[in-house]
Order: sequence, then structure tokens, then C-alpha cells
Amino acid sequence: MLTLSYLGLLAGLVLLVILTMRGVNIIFAAVLCAIIVALTSSMHLGTAMLDYYMKGFTGFFTTWFPALLLGAIFGRLMDDSGAALAIANKSKQVLGARRAIMAVVGAGAILTYGGVSVFVVGFTLYPIAFELFRSANIPHRFIPAAIIFGSISFTMVSPGSPEIQNLIPTTHFGTTATAGGIIGVLMSLLIMALGGICLKIMADRAKARGEGFDLPADYGAVASTGTTLVGFWPSVVPLVILVGGFNLLSLYIPVIEALLVAMLASLLAGYGMFHKQMTRPGQMISTGTENALVAISNTCAVVGFGAVASKSPAFASIVAVLTDLPGLEYAGLAVAVTVIAGITGSASGGLGIALPILAPIYQGMGLDNGAMHRISAIASGGLDSLPHNGYVVTTIRAICKETHQRAYPGVLVVSVLVPLPVLALTVILYSIFT
Repeated sequence: MLTLSYLGLLAGLVLLVILTMRGVNIIFAAVLCAIIVALTSSMHLGTAMLDYYMKGFTGFFTTWFPALLLGAIFGRLMDDSGAALAIANKSKQVLGARRAIMAVVGAGAILTYGGVSVFVVGFTLYPIAFELFRSANIPHRFIPAAIIFGSISFTMVSPGSPEIQNLIPTTHFGTTATAGGIIGVLMSLLIMALGGICLKIMADRAKARGEGFDLPADYGAVASTGTTLVGFWPSVVPLVILVGGFNLLSLYIPVIEALLVAMLASLLAGYGMFHKQMTRPGQMISTGTENALVAISNTCAVVGFGAVASKSPAFASIVAVLTDLPGLEYAGLAVAVTVIAGITGSASGGLGIALPILAPIYQGMGLDNGAMHRISAIASGGLDSLPHNGYVVTTIRAICKETHQRAYPGVLVVSVLVPLPVLALTVILYSIFT
């Protein structure tokens, strides 16, 4: 039975990746692959799909749909009003068109480190990235990589980050968000530097081959004209309200409530300032709502698959093996979190499943809590970004309207291939110095 469960888990995961890369609807693909995992693990199909899968699906929807809805509408407001274009023009003026990638990554890092949900960051950044990349004639297919790299690869795992991937370990290791010391800071900076270099090299090589700012065949009409009546400083006011308001309110009220209040305030402020520049505010709401529904559905589908996978005997066996690596305790923790995040297709989902099981085991070995915190956080940001990751799917398809075939290779480099060797170095350094 265990062998069959292993085969089913592997088959379900591989098939999910293949179907996603081929453009098959992620909801259908996730349901199909969850059924494969359930059947090969001798689960009752009704329990697996109506209980495990749907609890994972609806749990994520309940928590994040309000924030996604406001974030998607806010992104449309920034685009339709010309505020995003004003910010893009200013960035181009200050940094130069050649530094468009750096501008997008930097903006993503600032927003994410400011506590803004990565999904909100994606919707907010895309209109700005579109104008910057078009002006610099950088291939459109690298926009998802720039957004994803700036919002999840190093910012969500850095010491002090308010993102959930850095906060989950605090509840299991009794640490603070700044745990991990100077090693954690250096490793986050290393991911930032290596990823930025790789992304620039890939874009430069593509341009050298003759690629330019080419949109996918079914992208649709491009409404922006390249000019805007909105000034730069008024354009950043809603962003300041969003980031500043969230960080201030989160000191007094729950984090999600703080995010919703700050987003609503920034949305109302933006509309009050820019409504004269908007010809169809109703279209902004309807398009934003449609984008939010697509985004949340994509992510919920993958979370549901991870919920079913986590109940399989193979999953439990993998966890048991990874936690029993003598002499390689930090490495075992790193590999365990990495693998579980890869199976579930989610950094936060992987941590949420792994740490309740792993933390007591490794704490019993007398390991440093700060080191385990930082290793766990960095480990969650490697294999989680496989093609079926909900945020990857949402960013590529719903936000950027790209395809996996065009956009995912860049994402793979900056969000998987760069963090993994840095994780290995992190383990070595903590093993030596703690």
C-alpha cells in the first residue's frame, strides 16, 4: 500500500506540473491529481474530496478573498487612472529605461517588506511593470519573473519581514521575526543579488536574439497610450496609505483586518484623487472582480491538492525519513520543509504542515531556535515555486495574461534555482557558527 501511495503522490505531482505547463485549467488539473493521490492512498474518495480538498480550498478562499478583491480593484484603479504610468515614467526618468527590471523588483520588495500581501503586490505592480518593460523594449514574458522575484524570493524570508512565511516559524520556535542574526540577513541579500543578476542576464540574452516587447497572441487590446495627466507624487499617495496604514494598524488590530482597512482607505483615496481621469469606473470594478475570482480560484485549487496530499501515507513516510538523518539535523530540517512545500505547492502551506510535526523533533535535539527559524523560512521559498504554485499560476495567467511556456523559465531560475543553493549555504553556515 505504501509503495502505491508513493507512486500515486509522485504521479499526481508530476501530472499537475505537466498539465499546468501545457495550459490546462489549474482547477481541473488540481482536482484530477488530487483524485489520483486519494485513490492510490486508499482514501475514501468522498472524504478526500469533500472534506480534505474542500476544507483546503474554502479555508484559503475565506481568509484571502476580501484582500484579493480589493487588491485587484486597486490594481485596475492605478492602471486606468494613469497613476501606474506616472510612477513608471518617474522610475524610468530616475533609473533609466535600462534599469526597468531593477525598478520592478525594488518596488515589489518595498511593498512586500511593507507588509502588503503578495497577491496585492502582483496586481499593483503589473501596470507599472508593463509600462517600464514596454518603454525599455524588454520581453513581456519576463514581467512575471520580475514580480515574483521581487515579492516572494527574498523579501518573504528575510529577517524582519512581516510576510506570513517569516511569521509562521515564530509560533513554533518561540522566536521573533528578526530571528537568524547576520547569517539570515546575508543569505537574503545573496538571493537578491544572484536573482537580480540572473534575471538581467536572461533578459539581455533574449534582446540580443532579437526579442522585444511582444505580447502573447491572445493578450487582447492594450489601452495605455503612454501619456498621463496624473503627476508622480499624487500617484504614490495611495501606495503610501496602503503600506503605511497597514504597518501602523497592524500594531493595534489583527493583521488581516489591518490589511483590509488600509487597502480600502487607499482605494477610496485613489478614487477620490483620480476619478476625473477615469472614464469608466464601473469597468474598473467589474474587471478587478473578475481578476480576483480567477486569482483566488487558481490558488485555492492548488491548496486543496496539497491538503489531500498531506493526508497520504506516502507523505507521512517522507516526513519520517527526512526527520531521521543522523548528524545532518539542520540539513534534514531544510530538506523536509523544501520537499513538503514542493508537494503542497505553497510556502506558507508547506510551513503550516511541516513545522507542527518537525519543530518539536528538532528542538528536542538541542538545535538553535533562531537558526531553525531562518532555515525553515528560506527552505519554504525553493520548491514551492514549481509551476503549480498558486501565486505563480495567478501571476503568470491572471495578472500578466502570459503562458507558462513563455514565462515560467524565468520564474524557475530566480525563484527555484537561485534560492536552493543559497539554502545549502545557509545550512552550512548555521552548522558551523551555532
